[in-house]
Amino acid sequence: MSEITRVNLPYQASLLSFFSAIRDLPYPALLDSNHEHFPDTNYDILVANPLARIHPSYSSQPITWYTTPLYTLSNTNNPMTLLNELMTLICQEPWAKSAPKDLPFTGGLLGYYGYESGHFVEQLPDTVKHDIQLDTLSVGLYAWGVITSHKEKTTQLIMAPWCTQEDAADLINRFTSACDDVLVKHELNHTNPFSLKTPFTSNMTKAEYAQKFSAVQDYIQSGDCYQVNLAQRFSSRYQGDTFTAYHALREVCPTPFSAYMEISPQQSLLSHSPERFLLCDQGRIESKPIKGTVARGATPEEDKANANWLLSSTKDRAENLMIVDLLRNDLGRTCLTGSIKVPALFALETYANVHHLVSTVEGRIDQTDQAIRVFHQSFPGGSITGAPKIRSMEIIDELEPHERSAYCGSIAYFSANGQMDSSITIRTLVADHGNLHCWAGGGLVADSKCQEEYQETFTKVGKLTHTLEQDFLK
Repeated sequence: MSEITRVNLPYQASLLSFFSAIRDLPYPALLDSNHEHFPDTNYDILVANPLARIHPSYSSQPITWYTTPLYTLSNTNNPMTLLNELMTLICQEPWAKSAPKDLPFTGGLLGYYGYESGHFVEQLPDTVKHDIQLDTLSVGLYAWGVITSHKEKTTQLIMAPWCTQEDAADLINRFTSACDDVLVKHELNHTNPFSLKTPFTSNMTKAEYAQKFSAVQDYIQSGDCYQVNLAQRFSSRYQGDTFTAYHALREVCPTPFSAYMEISPQQSLLSHSPERFLLCDQGRIESKPIKGTVARGATPEEDKANANWLLSSTKDRAENLMIVDLLRNDLGRTCLTGSIKVPALFALETYANVHHLVSTVEGRIDQTDQAIRVFHQSFPGGSITGAPKIRSMEIIDELEPHERSAYCGSIAYFSANGQMDSSITIRTLVADHGNLHCWAGGGLVADSKCQEEYQETFTKVGKLTHTLEQDFLK
């Protein structure tokens, strides 16, 4: 093949059954928009079997090729630099320059960046305990993707010229078989067993949280920072198939940036994120930071009152505005001069368990530029660090006892046709060799109240932990 190839498949309302059809291949990943609940989220994307994987290594070049290397890259141990180089070479391919712009992904890079990937961008302290075996980041170079457009009601297998005829034939056979009526109707009812072995417990007591809250307030009062995102980690032990857990959480916690990624038989990410980090659509960059949260009400009247309270909360609006300003500065590093705009400020978005305040920040890049450069220069997202960003990250390292791993990082793709989209990996669980971790935090500012902020962490993560404990705790 010398250009992008499209194969039409029957439209899939979700790609869950297609994921099962390729799950035996290495590093499968499903970006799952829950379109039924979020009609503004259009695409689902499925990939597997990367040609290469980029992941940190301090003893050798952080890239593993599973085929003959397609490109010659510099001898660097910094995966961010390597990813920038690789994306530049991909976008210079003649077939990439002519790739259709109506598709979100035409082959390219897709994977996750853990929060600690920020250490490859800035000089930061690292004093936390590292007890999760997940790579700091893992990004695959994928030759194909299944793309569902819910607006167009289409599902297509998209193959870049890297895809061999043998692989193409195998994929078509797999997805044709997956479209069999019996499989489509019954496969999801035959999920593999999953169970929790222990309830979720936090890595800090209420008293310890209060001490850390007080330390943040001292830093704010002394002028070190304006806002710090302080998080606690909840952990359990599990056994069985985490894809079953993802199914269950997807039903009760639908979010527009859900994702399931399998890194190894013992490691996976179950992300139910409501938050976009950065989108690049034909040169337009968009970020949608979330700052400001309140629980859903028990009755329609209480729910509406809670939403109205959040919309008028001076503290939450100030918190949101700080992050908007931070993002404007981050995007200003790479976007065209004068292109930064804020088309929506303090908009209300509603999810299964909470209401959020969400703003929109936009900029533009020259379409010949690389969206991945904007992503790296803005990583990690300011909504989950604080302001100013570097000082807040230093304080987070001092106060939080464990690494954040995938939490507050990003799941992202960078397509050969120049398109990009990415989430902030909040409401995200990390499964690691029988341990299951999830996190919740909130932005602390000068007028934050300790008890309210402490309770907010449970509000944010409770739908995930309670569902798993109620349905799967043995």
